[in-house]
Amino acid sequence: MTLTQRDGAAEARDASDALCERLAGFAGRAAATSGLGKDPVNLPMIRHWCEAMGDAHPAYRGPDAVAPPTMLQAWTMGGLSGHTGRSSAYEELFALLDGAGYTSVVATDCEQEYLRPLRPGDEITFDTVIESVSERKRTKLGTGHFVTTRTDVRVGGELAGTHRFRILKYAPAGRPTKPAAARLSKPAALPTKPAVPDPAAPAARRPRPVINRDNAGFWDGVAAHRLLIQRCGDCAALRLPWLPGCAECGSGEWDTVEASGAGTVFSYVVMHHPPFPAFDPPYAVGLIELAEGVRMISNVVGVPYDKVRIGMPVRLEFLRVDEELELPVFRAGGED
Repeated sequence: MTLTQRDGAAEARDASDALCERLAGFAGRAAATSGLGKDPVNLPMIRHWCEAMGDAHPAYRGPDAVAPPTMLQAWTMGGLSGHTGRSSAYEELFALLDGAGYTSVVATDCEQEYLRPLRPGDEITFDTVIESVSERKRTKLGTGHFVTTRTDVRVGGELAGTHRFRILKYAPAGRPTKPAAARLSKPAALPTKPAVPDPAAPAARRPRPVINRDNAGFWDGVAAHRLLIQRCGDCAALRLPWLPGCAECGSGEWDTVEASGAGTVFSYVVMHHPPFPAFDPPYAVGLIELAEGVRMISNVVGVPYDKVRIGMPVRLEFLRVDEELELPVFRAGGED
Protein backbone atom coordinates (compact mmCIF):
# COMPACT_ATOMS: atom_id res chain seq x y z
CA MET A 1 0.00 0.00 0.00
CA THR A 2 1.33 3.40 -0.96
CA LEU A 3 1.47 6.42 1.33
CA THR A 4 -1.44 7.97 -0.59
CA GLN A 5 -3.52 4.85 -0.11
CA ARG A 6 -2.74 4.75 3.63
CA ASP A 7 -3.67 8.42 3.97
CA GLY A 8 -6.91 7.78 2.05
CA ALA A 9 -7.83 4.82 4.22
CA ALA A 10 -7.14 6.83 7.38
CA GLU A 11 -9.35 9.67 6.11
CA ALA A 12 -12.14 7.21 5.37
CA ARG A 13 -11.91 5.75 8.88
CA ASP A 14 -11.91 9.23 10.40
CA ALA A 15 -14.99 10.15 8.34
CA SER A 16 -16.77 6.96 9.41
CA ASP A 17 -15.91 7.58 13.07
CA ALA A 18 -17.15 11.16 12.83
CA LEU A 19 -20.41 9.99 11.26
CA CYS A 20 -20.94 7.39 14.01
CA GLU A 21 -20.37 10.06 16.65
CA ARG A 22 -22.94 12.35 15.04
CA LEU A 23 -25.43 9.49 14.71
CA ALA A 24 -25.00 8.52 18.37
CA GLY A 25 -25.99 12.07 19.28
CA PHE A 26 -29.53 11.40 18.07
CA ALA A 27 -30.16 8.81 20.81
CA GLY A 28 -32.69 10.19 23.26
CA ARG A 29 -33.96 12.94 20.97
CA ALA A 30 -37.72 13.28 20.70
CA ALA A 31 -39.24 12.51 17.31
CA ALA A 32 -42.81 13.39 18.40
CA THR A 33 -44.09 15.02 21.57
CA SER A 34 -47.72 14.89 22.70
CA GLY A 35 -48.82 13.55 19.36
CA LEU A 36 -52.58 13.12 19.00
CA GLY A 37 -54.18 10.17 17.24
CA LYS A 38 -56.02 11.25 14.09
CA ASP A 39 -59.15 9.37 15.22
CA PRO A 40 -60.41 7.98 18.49
CA VAL A 41 -60.37 4.22 18.78
CA ASN A 42 -63.42 3.20 16.74
CA LEU A 43 -65.34 0.14 15.60
CA PRO A 44 -65.05 0.71 11.81
CA MET A 45 -61.24 0.69 11.94
CA ILE A 46 -61.33 -2.34 14.23
CA ARG A 47 -63.63 -4.11 11.75
CA HIS A 48 -61.38 -3.30 8.77
CA TRP A 49 -58.34 -4.56 10.68
CA CYS A 50 -60.04 -7.80 11.71
CA GLU A 51 -61.30 -8.45 8.19
CA ALA A 52 -57.81 -7.91 6.76
CA MET A 53 -56.28 -10.20 9.38
CA GLY A 54 -59.03 -12.79 9.22
CA ASP A 55 -59.57 -12.44 12.97
CA ALA A 56 -63.17 -13.11 13.97
CA HIS A 57 -62.70 -13.14 17.74
CA PRO A 58 -65.92 -11.97 19.44
CA ALA A 59 -63.99 -9.66 21.81
CA TYR A 60 -63.53 -7.25 18.90
CA ARG A 61 -67.27 -6.89 18.16
CA GLY A 62 -70.33 -5.53 19.88
CA PRO A 63 -70.97 -2.91 22.58
CA ASP A 64 -68.19 -4.17 24.86
CA ALA A 65 -65.59 -4.48 22.10
CA VAL A 66 -61.90 -3.86 22.64
CA ALA A 67 -59.35 -3.15 19.93
CA PRO A 68 -56.98 -5.97 18.92
CA PRO A 69 -53.77 -5.31 20.88
CA THR A 70 -51.65 -5.49 17.71
CA MET A 71 -53.49 -2.41 16.38
CA LEU A 72 -51.45 -0.33 18.85
CA GLN A 73 -49.38 1.38 16.15
CA ALA A 74 -52.39 1.95 13.87
CA TRP A 75 -53.88 4.55 16.23
CA THR A 76 -50.68 6.64 16.07
CA MET A 77 -50.28 6.74 12.29
CA GLY A 78 -50.34 10.20 10.76
CA GLY A 79 -51.46 9.32 7.25
CA LEU A 80 -50.43 11.47 4.31
CA SER A 81 -50.76 14.75 6.20
CA GLY A 82 -48.59 13.73 9.15
CA HIS A 83 -48.93 14.76 12.79
CA THR A 84 -48.62 17.91 14.83
CA GLY A 85 -46.03 17.78 17.60
CA ARG A 86 -43.52 16.07 15.36
CA SER A 87 -39.92 17.27 15.73
CA SER A 88 -37.31 17.57 12.99
CA ALA A 89 -34.99 15.01 14.62
CA TYR A 90 -36.08 12.05 12.50
CA GLU A 91 -35.79 14.01 9.23
CA GLU A 92 -32.34 15.29 10.26
CA LEU A 93 -31.22 11.75 11.06
CA PHE A 94 -32.44 10.39 7.71
CA ALA A 95 -30.84 13.29 5.84
CA LEU A 96 -27.50 12.54 7.51
CA LEU A 97 -27.72 8.82 6.65
CA ASP A 98 -28.85 9.54 3.09
CA GLY A 99 -25.98 11.97 2.64
CA ALA A 100 -23.53 9.27 3.72
CA GLY A 101 -24.88 6.87 1.07
CA TYR A 102 -27.23 4.82 3.28
CA THR A 103 -30.21 5.51 1.05
CA SER A 104 -32.05 2.17 1.25
CA VAL A 105 -34.30 1.20 4.13
CA VAL A 106 -35.85 -2.02 5.38
CA ALA A 107 -37.93 -2.68 8.50
CA THR A 108 -36.27 -5.39 10.60
CA ASP A 109 -38.46 -5.98 13.65
CA CYS A 110 -40.89 -4.50 16.13
CA GLU A 111 -41.77 -5.19 19.75
CA GLN A 112 -45.01 -4.23 21.47
CA GLU A 113 -46.00 -4.23 25.14
CA TYR A 114 -49.67 -3.98 26.11
CA LEU A 115 -50.61 -2.52 29.49
CA ARG A 116 -54.35 -1.91 29.14
CA PRO A 117 -56.97 -2.62 26.46
CA LEU A 118 -58.04 0.14 24.09
CA ARG A 119 -61.79 0.64 23.68
CA PRO A 120 -63.92 2.58 21.19
CA GLY A 121 -63.96 6.25 22.16
CA ASP A 122 -60.47 6.28 23.71
CA GLU A 123 -58.47 9.36 22.64
CA ILE A 124 -54.86 8.43 21.90
CA THR A 125 -51.80 10.55 22.66
CA PHE A 126 -48.24 9.41 22.14
CA ASP A 127 -44.59 10.37 22.47
CA THR A 128 -41.87 8.98 20.21
CA VAL A 129 -38.16 9.01 20.96
CA ILE A 130 -35.16 7.90 18.89
CA GLU A 131 -33.96 5.25 21.28
CA SER A 132 -30.69 4.28 19.59
CA VAL A 133 -28.65 4.37 16.40
CA SER A 134 -26.26 1.45 16.07
CA GLU A 135 -22.65 1.47 15.05
CA ARG A 136 -21.93 0.61 11.44
CA LYS A 137 -23.12 -2.95 10.76
CA ARG A 138 -22.48 -5.28 7.85
CA THR A 139 -25.43 -7.41 6.74
CA LYS A 140 -26.24 -9.56 3.71
CA LEU A 141 -28.32 -6.70 2.32
CA GLY A 142 -25.48 -4.24 2.73
CA THR A 143 -23.72 -2.03 5.27
CA GLY A 144 -25.60 0.47 7.38
CA HIS A 145 -27.01 1.52 10.74
CA PHE A 146 -29.97 0.20 12.73
CA VAL A 147 -32.31 2.94 13.97
CA THR A 148 -34.67 2.11 16.86
CA THR A 149 -37.59 4.30 17.90
CA ARG A 150 -39.90 3.83 20.87
CA THR A 151 -43.46 5.14 20.98
CA ASP A 152 -45.38 5.34 24.27
CA VAL A 153 -49.14 5.28 23.69
CA ARG A 154 -51.40 6.83 26.35
CA VAL A 155 -55.10 7.26 27.07
CA GLY A 156 -55.99 10.08 29.47
CA GLY A 157 -52.36 10.25 30.56
CA GLU A 158 -52.27 6.51 31.42
CA LEU A 159 -49.70 4.41 29.58
CA ALA A 160 -51.59 1.89 27.44
CA GLY A 161 -48.72 0.31 25.53
CA THR A 162 -45.29 0.72 24.03
CA HIS A 163 -44.28 0.17 20.41
CA ARG A 164 -40.59 -0.26 19.60
CA PHE A 165 -39.73 -0.23 15.89
CA ARG A 166 -36.35 -0.93 14.28
CA ILE A 167 -35.20 -0.26 10.72
CA LEU A 168 -31.93 -0.65 8.85
CA LYS A 169 -30.73 2.30 6.77
CA TYR A 170 -28.13 0.81 4.48
CA ALA A 171 -26.11 0.99 1.28
CA PRO A 172 -26.90 -2.11 -0.81
CA ALA A 173 -24.09 -4.65 -1.00
CA GLY A 174 -21.65 -3.74 -3.73
CA ARG A 175 -22.44 -0.03 -3.59
CA PRO A 176 -19.85 2.05 -1.67
CA THR A 177 -20.88 4.60 0.93
CA LYS A 178 -19.84 8.18 0.40
CA PRO A 179 -17.21 8.53 3.12
CA ALA A 180 -15.19 5.67 1.67
CA ALA A 181 -15.89 6.34 -1.99
CA ALA A 182 -15.22 10.07 -1.87
CA ARG A 183 -11.90 9.96 -0.01
CA LEU A 184 -10.09 6.79 -1.05
CA SER A 185 -7.58 7.41 -3.82
CA LYS A 186 -6.76 3.74 -4.24
CA PRO A 187 -6.96 2.70 -7.92
CA ALA A 188 -10.01 0.67 -8.83
CA ALA A 189 -9.39 -3.03 -8.44
CA LEU A 190 -9.83 -5.37 -11.36
CA PRO A 191 -13.03 -7.40 -11.21
CA THR A 192 -12.61 -10.82 -9.69
CA LYS A 193 -14.12 -14.03 -10.94
CA PRO A 194 -17.18 -15.24 -9.04
CA ALA A 195 -16.60 -18.11 -6.71
CA VAL A 196 -17.22 -21.50 -8.32
CA PRO A 197 -19.53 -23.71 -6.23
CA ASP A 198 -17.89 -26.82 -4.91
CA PRO A 199 -19.73 -29.75 -6.55
CA ALA A 200 -18.72 -31.96 -3.63
CA ALA A 201 -20.31 -29.66 -1.04
CA PRO A 202 -23.63 -30.94 0.34
CA ALA A 203 -26.74 -29.12 -0.88
CA ALA A 204 -28.22 -26.64 1.56
CA ARG A 205 -31.29 -28.01 3.35
CA ARG A 206 -34.54 -26.18 3.90
CA PRO A 207 -35.17 -25.17 7.51
CA ARG A 208 -37.16 -27.75 9.45
CA PRO A 209 -40.67 -26.82 10.64
CA VAL A 210 -41.11 -26.45 14.37
CA ILE A 211 -43.30 -29.38 15.43
CA ASN A 212 -44.88 -29.44 18.87
CA ARG A 213 -47.85 -31.04 20.61
CA ASP A 214 -50.20 -28.39 19.24
CA ASN A 215 -49.39 -28.91 15.55
CA ALA A 216 -47.97 -32.44 15.31
CA GLY A 217 -51.22 -33.72 13.80
CA PHE A 218 -50.99 -31.20 10.98
CA TRP A 219 -47.53 -32.43 10.01
CA ASP A 220 -48.62 -36.07 10.33
CA GLY A 221 -51.30 -35.21 7.78
CA VAL A 222 -48.76 -33.59 5.45
CA ALA A 223 -46.62 -36.73 5.62
CA ALA A 224 -49.69 -38.69 4.47
CA HIS A 225 -50.44 -36.12 1.73
CA ARG A 226 -53.49 -34.79 3.57
CA LEU A 227 -54.07 -31.14 4.48
CA LEU A 228 -55.95 -31.29 7.78
CA ILE A 229 -57.94 -28.36 9.19
CA GLN A 230 -58.94 -28.21 12.84
CA ARG A 231 -62.67 -28.08 13.60
CA CYS A 232 -63.98 -26.96 16.99
CA GLY A 233 -65.81 -29.71 18.80
CA ASP A 234 -68.37 -27.27 20.22
CA CYS A 235 -69.09 -24.53 17.67
CA ALA A 236 -67.65 -26.31 14.57
CA ALA A 237 -65.54 -23.27 13.58
CA LEU A 238 -62.62 -24.21 11.34
CA ARG A 239 -59.11 -22.98 12.10
CA LEU A 240 -55.75 -23.01 10.36
CA PRO A 241 -52.99 -22.81 11.51
CA TRP A 242 -53.65 -25.26 14.31
CA LEU A 243 -54.23 -23.83 17.79
CA PRO A 244 -54.80 -25.45 21.19
CA GLY A 245 -58.19 -23.72 21.59
CA CYS A 246 -60.99 -22.25 19.50
CA ALA A 247 -60.70 -18.51 18.78
CA GLU A 248 -64.50 -18.28 18.48
CA CYS A 249 -65.73 -19.93 21.67
CA GLY A 250 -62.56 -20.89 23.59
CA SER A 251 -63.30 -24.63 23.56
CA GLY A 252 -60.38 -27.00 23.77
CA GLU A 253 -62.29 -29.82 22.02
CA TRP A 254 -61.64 -30.42 18.33
CA ASP A 255 -61.40 -32.86 15.47
CA THR A 256 -60.19 -32.44 11.88
CA VAL A 257 -61.56 -32.21 8.36
CA GLU A 258 -59.49 -32.76 5.25
CA ALA A 259 -59.17 -29.84 2.83
CA SER A 260 -60.30 -30.47 -0.72
CA GLY A 261 -57.14 -28.80 -2.01
CA ALA A 262 -58.91 -26.08 -3.99
CA GLY A 263 -58.15 -22.44 -3.23
CA THR A 264 -57.46 -18.95 -4.54
CA VAL A 265 -54.68 -16.43 -4.00
CA PHE A 266 -56.03 -13.97 -1.41
CA SER A 267 -52.77 -11.97 -1.31
CA TYR A 268 -49.10 -12.53 -2.08
CA VAL A 269 -45.58 -11.13 -1.89
CA VAL A 270 -42.53 -11.74 -4.06
CA MET A 271 -39.42 -12.56 -2.06
CA HIS A 272 -36.20 -11.06 -3.45
CA HIS A 273 -33.93 -10.66 -0.40
CA PRO A 274 -32.11 -11.97 1.42
CA PRO A 275 -30.97 -15.02 -0.59
CA PHE A 276 -30.97 -17.72 2.10
CA PRO A 277 -29.31 -21.07 1.35
CA ALA A 278 -31.77 -23.64 -0.09
CA PHE A 279 -33.99 -20.86 -1.46
CA ASP A 280 -33.75 -19.42 -4.96
CA PRO A 281 -35.28 -15.92 -5.09
CA PRO A 282 -37.28 -14.36 -6.54
CA TYR A 283 -40.29 -16.53 -5.70
CA ALA A 284 -43.93 -15.94 -4.78
CA VAL A 285 -45.34 -16.57 -1.32
CA GLY A 286 -49.13 -16.55 -1.24
CA LEU A 287 -51.83 -16.16 1.38
CA ILE A 288 -54.14 -18.88 0.07
CA GLU A 289 -57.86 -18.89 0.85
CA LEU A 290 -58.97 -22.51 0.85
CA ALA A 291 -62.40 -23.56 -0.40
CA GLU A 292 -63.29 -24.34 3.23
CA GLY A 293 -62.87 -20.63 4.15
CA VAL A 294 -59.61 -20.70 6.12
CA ARG A 295 -56.31 -19.28 4.89
CA MET A 296 -52.72 -20.48 4.96
CA ILE A 297 -49.35 -19.24 3.73
CA SER A 298 -47.31 -21.24 1.24
CA ASN A 299 -45.43 -20.99 -2.04
CA VAL A 300 -47.28 -20.48 -5.32
CA VAL A 301 -45.71 -22.67 -8.00
CA GLY A 302 -46.37 -23.51 -11.63
CA VAL A 303 -46.16 -19.95 -13.00
CA PRO A 304 -43.40 -17.32 -13.01
CA TYR A 305 -43.37 -15.24 -9.82
CA ASP A 306 -44.43 -12.11 -11.74
CA LYS A 307 -47.54 -13.84 -13.11
CA VAL A 308 -49.12 -14.52 -9.73
CA ARG A 309 -52.35 -12.55 -9.28
CA ILE A 310 -54.89 -12.02 -6.51
CA GLY A 311 -57.90 -14.25 -7.17
CA MET A 312 -55.86 -16.78 -9.17
CA PRO A 313 -57.18 -20.34 -8.65
CA VAL A 314 -54.67 -22.74 -7.18
CA ARG A 315 -54.57 -26.41 -6.26
CA LEU A 316 -52.80 -28.12 -3.38
CA GLU A 317 -49.87 -30.39 -4.05
CA PHE A 318 -47.03 -31.72 -1.94
CA LEU A 319 -43.45 -30.79 -2.78
CA ARG A 320 -40.57 -33.01 -1.67
CA VAL A 321 -37.68 -30.67 -0.86
CA ASP A 322 -35.28 -33.33 0.43
CA GLU A 323 -35.22 -36.95 1.54
CA GLU A 324 -36.89 -36.11 4.86
CA LEU A 325 -39.23 -33.21 4.18
CA GLU A 326 -42.36 -32.59 2.11
CA LEU A 327 -44.28 -29.34 2.20
CA PRO A 328 -47.76 -28.30 1.04
CA VAL A 329 -47.58 -25.82 -1.85
CA PHE A 330 -50.14 -24.49 -4.30
CA ARG A 331 -49.94 -24.83 -8.06
CA ALA A 332 -51.53 -22.09 -10.13
CA GLY A 333 -54.55 -23.14 -12.16
CA GLY A 334 -53.21 -21.97 -15.49
CA GLU A 335 -54.52 -18.40 -15.69
CA ASP A 336 -52.12 -15.76 -17.04
